Amino acid sequence: MAHSRSAQNFVALSDLHPNLARPNVIGVVIGKTDVRSFPDRKNIGTERYTFSFTIRDSPTYFINVQSWGRGEYIRSLSESFRVGDCVTIENPLIQSKEAEREEKFNPVTPSGYKLLLSENHSVVKTSSCYDTDTRLLALLHLPVKDPQDYYSLGDIVANGQSLHGRVLNVLAAVMAVGEPKYFMTSDKRKGQRCEVKLFDETERSFPIVCWDNESIQLAQSWIPQETVIFASDVRINFDKFRNCMTATVISKTIITTNPETAEANVLFSFIRESAQAGALPSPVKELPNETINLEAVVDVYTVEQLKEKALQSDGKLEPVHGIIYGYISTLDIDESMSRVLRNRCSVCRFIVNEVSNTCTFCTDVSPEAKSTFASFDILVDVTDHTGTLRSCYLADCVAEDTLGCTVTSSPNWRTGLKVNLLSCKLADPIEASQSLLGRDWNYL
Repeated sequence: MAHSRSAQNFVALSDLHPNLARPNVIGVVIGKTDVRSFPDRKNIGTERYTFSFTIRDSPTYFINVQSWGRGEYIRSLSESFRVGDCVTIENPLIQSKEAEREEKFNPVTPSGYKLLLSENHSVVKTSSCYDTDTRLLALLHLPVKDPQDYYSLGDIVANGQSLHGRVLNVLAAVMAVGEPKYFMTSDKRKGQRCEVKLFDETERSFPIVCWDNESIQLAQSWIPQETVIFASDVRINFDKFRNCMTATVISKTIITTNPETAEANVLFSFIRESAQAGALPSPVKELPNETINLEAVVDVYTVEQLKEKALQSDGKLEPVHGIIYGYISTLDIDESMSRVLRNRCSVCRFIVNEVSNTCTFCTDVSPEAKSTFASFDILVDVTDHTGTLRSCYLADCVAEDTLGCTVTSSPNWRTGLKVNLLSCKLADPIEASQSLLGRDWNYL
């Protein structure tokens, strides 16, 4: 690809080879991972930090770039640019890649090489694409895979669990973008999760989950019911908790926003026609905020009222959030340890497989980057003057706060009413009596 003005200073990515001395390259960032750290085998007790990104300088050529080094250097470098930025790289090391091993966790590229950055020898600079070559901006809208090589959402749903664990491409429109949800792993590392609902001509609502900060930031820029994405190499899983198929953004994934392809144009037309016909639902109703703000939960219920609501729901899975003033009438901590304590995944916090001690939910994360931690998983009965809610889930952080201790050393899903305790604290008697004042006291 020819570059304007100082084109002679840059080597095309397609012309790179290991014998090339001190090359300078330029490209637009089309993919990027979060910073991660691993134990340094050479210096026991210390960690090495790394992140990688993918740059492109032509419609047919792109390459992976990886950087290792001190935490301060790696974090600073990673924070200096995002997907969509143009970067120039001075003096990278050109190295042949081991395709079979490296492309398991990295984007598949047409290059037989990869670039390595050294803190002491390499320099990365960001610059405006307009200052270098406006054609670099156009590359952001070209999928890295064949634009006809994708599954429709309906195909994924129809194939069901036979696609579990497969990595494939998806072309879809954005229905709604959820708020990022932040958490802390057992080893005190910050984690995040964001769910986006997709749709196309074949399926109205299909979830795709982002676990890394880079893809979450990208997702926050998408306009619901206006944006189309081509997501290459997303992992398809069957979510047993929701009994549906889902997609997950993984380290191999490259997402092209608003692709300029014939297939995407057909989907754009479908969006416009559906919007004009009033066939698209409100994105707010489609995807509620996954993070539950306890301060916003103000409705007070009796046990009987909650049971009545469950009967009136006609099997719908819409959750009801409320406050009950009652007491824990059953706290069975004499159960076997395997029923009171469960191992959870440090990334997604779901209960892991008891036999293999591995997470079957976030299978896109490499085993080296995740671990498990012990967590309470207790069934309790909650009782008030109107009745008892049996087998309520007191688990994870809520159990630790309630019991005032941490684990030192999940029951099966049931049909009917399922209760998760989001908080369990001593109530102010005056507050409780005032909240219940005016209710039917014939139960007493």
